Amino acid sequence: MIKIYNSLTNKVEEFKPIKDGEVSMYVCGPTVYNNLHIGNSRPVIFFDTVARFFKYLGYKVTYVSNFTDIDDKIINKAIKENVSETEISERYIKVILNLYKRLNCLPHDANPRVTENMDNIVKFIDKMVENGGAYAVDGDVYFDVAKINEYGILSGQTVENLLNGVRIENNEKKHNSIDFTLWKQTENGIKWDSPWGEGRPGWHTECVVMIDNIFNSMIDIHGGGNDLKFPHHDNEIAQSICVNNHKIANYWIHNGRVDLGGEKMSKSTGNVLWADEMLDTIPTPIYRLMMLNVPYRQLLNYKEELVTQSTNDYEKIKRPYISSYRKLELADKLSLEKDFYVEYVNQDVLNVVEEFKEAMSNDFNTANAITAIFKVTKLINNYLRERVVQYDALLESLQALKSMLWVLGVSVNVAPLTEEEKELVNKWNQAKAAKDFETADKLRNEIVSKNIAL
Repeated sequence: MIKIYNSLTNKVEEFKPIKDGEVSMYVCGPTVYNNLHIGNSRPVIFFDTVARFFKYLGYKVTYVSNFTDIDDKIINKAIKENVSETEISERYIKVILNLYKRLNCLPHDANPRVTENMDNIVKFIDKMVENGGAYAVDGDVYFDVAKINEYGILSGQTVENLLNGVRIENNEKKHNSIDFTLWKQTENGIKWDSPWGEGRPGWHTECVVMIDNIFNSMIDIHGGGNDLKFPHHDNEIAQSICVNNHKIANYWIHNGRVDLGGEKMSKSTGNVLWADEMLDTIPTPIYRLMMLNVPYRQLLNYKEELVTQSTNDYEKIKRPYISSYRKLELADKLSLEKDFYVEYVNQDVLNVVEEFKEAMSNDFNTANAITAIFKVTKLINNYLRERVVQYDALLESLQALKSMLWVLGVSVNVAPLTEEEKELVNKWNQAKAAKDFETADKLRNEIVSKNIAL
């Protein structure tokens, strides 16, 4: 049983998919006017891990994440550089897609763009006007939040509290100061035709339309960072209630932010660490372990100590992985399965696999899942130290480790040995066994010169 903390109900709930054996998931993607900082990368890594875990359990997963490729920030950058908005957005979409690969993320099933969905956005807004949930004034269209009794259900806000306690710019066109923009008339930047005149959509309409267009129904999971709860996700829900009479998703999942030096990261203030630059200095597996070693709903306060800890953790994983791989390979016992449906015979291995599944099934507790991984590496080290190697147990342990690491997107790259390299390593082992240390040292130097990982 998978249990998920549902931000919509503020409760841990049993996951029950809309369709048996299938998971539909949408996560809000970036606005493409700049690179991603490490805080932006946290939901990328976490929700990739969620999708991987469902696949590990045998679910068919449809995972969609968008690109917001039109926005005031994109327009302002285009004006500043004297280029088109398309040039700006295409530049950063390319950069971000490459970052996804560097982060070892599985490809999304779709990466819809706002500009590709403009007709659908206009039609969706028109439906809200027809249903009485929105109104047009002088080329602008606003959502009438007073028409939705459940407005603010996700964040716990209420219309009354918002009107009394939130400073919002006064706009005489609006029925209420908290009514949000669905379509805005504009003179600057790229614009599209609509029944209300030339303009472009408001940010809050884009995702709900793309979800509606791709899935054509409610979905299982909608995700994003905590900062999107209000107003973005509340506004999405309000629009979906107005048009489709449902709240978009059965489960809403939000990850905590990443702070830098105890302060919130912000591109506008420059208080950021860029993800690409960090990946230039530390390997992807260490980066992912750093992000996943803190439960996803908690604040992650970045410190150099986190990198050090994750580097040490990765070494504890990598060494037994490679050692067991080589031991099995040299004995012609290496036969790792490509899927996850392995029937483990060894009870110790089975116990740890179940512990890993239980951790991930308990609201995706990646920190406890990593603890289970260390237990597998301990088993492997014990089997490697035995005088008479239990190859079946060693193989099962390595298979379990490989599968668990796949779920976390943490890879250990080890190239198979050629026949010539196998012969070299075997001679080295024979020299050590015969206590011919002079020969063993020479062979070891040759192994090192060939970059053979043992």
